Order: sequence, then structure tokens, then C-alpha cells
Amino acid sequence: MTIFLLALASFVAWFISSLAGGGSPYIIMPMVNLLLDAQAIPPIVTIGMLLGNLQRTCVYWEEVDWQLTGWYLPGAIVGAVLGSFVFTQTKLQWLQVLLGVFLVASAAGFWFRPKKAFLQVKGWFFLPAGFVYAFLSGLLGSIGPILNPFYLNYGLVKENMIGTKSAHVLVVHTAKLITYMLLGAMTTSYLGYGLVIGLAAIPANWLGQLALKRMSEQQFRQFVLALVTISGVFILWDQRDFFVQW
Repeated sequence: MTIFLLALASFVAWFISSLAGGGSPYIIMPMVNLLLDAQAIPPIVTIGMLLGNLQRTCVYWEEVDWQLTGWYLPGAIVGAVLGSFVFTQTKLQWLQVLLGVFLVASAAGFWFRPKKAFLQVKGWFFLPAGFVYAFLSGLLGSIGPILNPFYLNYGLVKENMIGTKSAHVLVVHTAKLITYMLLGAMTTSYLGYGLVIGLAAIPANWLGQLALKRMSEQQFRQFVLALVTISGVFILWDQRDFFVQW
């Protein structure tokens, strides 16, 4: 039953994320937490995200912005290793709260932004942004669409955004997986559950690719921003005990 529920959650998550440029962890992570435990989330989700994004990178290979990727990778690799190391040492609940606030604020900035953007995202922005994203991903397991507003502002939509982002995330999760294994945070059972999540992503990504072709760029942007908003609200709700304690 655990394997079936993980596979079902993964299929639904990856299909939705194909239409919204990400966000699958926010369906998968609660299911892993429910069926297993919180400590299992980072290693299991890392394996699932690695396999799912590997397939997406292959499918959208020609759509990847390699110049942007060159800016992204150095910071992302360092951040992924550092975040994974910190995960094995401590757990910081307040980071989840900050992440939720950032997502909601970023989405609000796009929903209510003026016709002319206040700040145009340049390629070099992704060097520090990649570091922060990868560090938090290594620490928390995965952080979903936190960089989606940056990709949209940079000018990537639909296949360009999904292909580029998948290539970026693939590198992050590869670095995380190696670090988890070296630090002893990966077990055989975690590996098996992660494979279930990754394999379930394959048919979901294929169906999502077909549905994405029918979407306009405007519809895609709206879907992405809606998911970013929902993800931020979900995180804050999930951490409601933190506010009560504070």
C-alpha cells in the first residue's frame, strides 16, 4: 500500500508540475511524511526528483538555455553539498517559514506588478540564486517553485522554462544524492521508495508534455503563479505550530 500511494502521489504531482513549471515536491513530500517519517523526506525525494527531472531534461533537451545554465551550476553545486551536510547536522524549522513567506511575496509581486518590471533578472542573478536554492533544497529535501518568478522574469516560459529548470534541478539533486550517500543519510529502503517516485514520474511527464502543447504562454504564466502562491500558503499552514510557539 505504501508503494502504491507513493506512486499515485508522484504521478499526480509530476503531471501537475508539467503544466506549472514545478511544484511536485509539495504533493510528494507530505505523502512521504505521512507514510514514513520527516527524516526520510530529503533522501527519498532527492532520488525521485533526480529521475523525474532526468527524463524531463532528455525530453526538452533542445529547449534548455545553456548560457543561463552556465551561470546557475557553480553556485548550485556548492549550495547542494553544503545544504546536504547541514541537513545531517540539524533541522531548522524557521527556514520553512521563510520559504513560505518568500513564495507568497514573489507571487504577489507578479500578480500586482506594474506593466514595466521594477527589476529585470539577468543571467548572472542565477549564480547566487542557484546557491540559495540548492542549499535550501539540500537542507529541506526540495523547495519546489521558489525560482519560478526568476525564470519568468528572465523570459523563459513553457518548454523553455521546464527544460532549463529540469536541467538545473537535475544537477542539484545529483550533488545532494552523492552527499547524502557519503554522509550515511541514504538507506536501501529510502533508495527503493525514491525509485518508485521517479518511475511514476515517467508516464506523468509524457502526458504533461502533451497537455502543455495545448496551453498558451499566458495560461502557463497564470498556472505557474497560482502554484507558487498555493505552495507558499501550504508551507505556512504546515508550519502553523511555529507561529503559535513564537
